Amino acid sequence: MQNSDENTSNKEVSRRDFLKIAGGLAATMGLTQFISIQTLASSLEAAKPDSDGPEWGMLIDINLCIGCDYCTYACQAVNNLGDDMLYNVVTTETTQNGTEFFLSRPCMQCAEAPCVHVCPVEATYYRPDGIVEMDYKRCIGCRYCQVACPYDARVFNWREPIEKSEFNPTFGAQELPNRERGVVEKCHFCSHRIDDGLARKQTPGVHPQATPACVVACPTGARVFGDLRDPESPISKAREEARVTLRLREELSTAPRVYYIPPDSAYKPPFTKD
Repeated sequence: MQNSDENTSNKEVSRRDFLKIAGGLAATMGLTQFISIQTLASSLEAAKPDSDGPEWGMLIDINLCIGCDYCTYACQAVNNLGDDMLYNVVTTETTQNGTEFFLSRPCMQCAEAPCVHVCPVEATYYRPDGIVEMDYKRCIGCRYCQVACPYDARVFNWREPIEKSEFNPTFGAQELPNRERGVVEKCHFCSHRIDDGLARKQTPGVHPQATPACVVACPTGARVFGDLRDPESPISKAREEARVTLRLREELSTAPRVYYIPPDSAYKPPFTKD
C-alpha cells in the first residue's frame, strides 16, 4: 500500500509540475506574441519617413538598360563583395510578346518592408529618410528577413570577408568596412554616400559623390536617383516625363521606393549584353 501511495503521490507531483510548465510556456508564448505585435506596430509607425526630410528613391528605365552589369560591378567594388554576395542583380526577362529585356534589381527599399517586421532584434530598421538599413552588430544571422523578402534582395554571409573585390579599382574603391561572417547583407542605397554628400552640401542624385555607386556607374543613364518629395529632383522629373512607371509586386502592398519604366517593344537598345 505504501508503494502504491508513493506512486500516486509521484504521479500527482508530476502532473502538477507539467501543468506549471505548460502554464509557463503559455504565458511565455503570450508575451512573445505581445512583443511581436508591439514590434510590428512600432515598425509600421517608423515606416513613415521624417515629414520634414527627404525620401530617397530610384527609377530604372528598362528601355535604357543594356545588361552591361556595371551597376553590379560598382556595387561589388564599393561594398567589397564577392560574386556570391550580390546586392544588385541583372537578369534577362521576356515580355508577353517574346521581346527580351534586362531587369536590374537592387533592394526595393520598401515603405512596408517585410524584412523589418520579422526581424526579432531590430537589426533591420527604417532610417528617417525611408532607407531600409542594417545594423550588422545586432544581426544574429537568423535569416528571417531573407525568407520574408519577396524580392530576393538579401544575401547571407557564409564565409569570411574577401580581401579585395576583383572590380576594385576599375569600378571603384572599397568605401565600407567588411561585415563579419554570419550576418545578412543587402543594398542600402549607398547611404554612406548620401550622408557624406549632404554634410558637404551636395545633392544626392545630382552630385556623383553623394549618389549611389550603381547610378553613377550606369553608362546609359538608365538609373535615376533623388528625393521623391522634391518636385525638382532628378527622379521626380523623370517620373513626370515617363508615360508610365511601375513597381515590382505592388500587389503585396510593400510600397517599394524603386520605380521602373517598363519595356517598350518598339524601342531597340543600341547595345546588347555579351
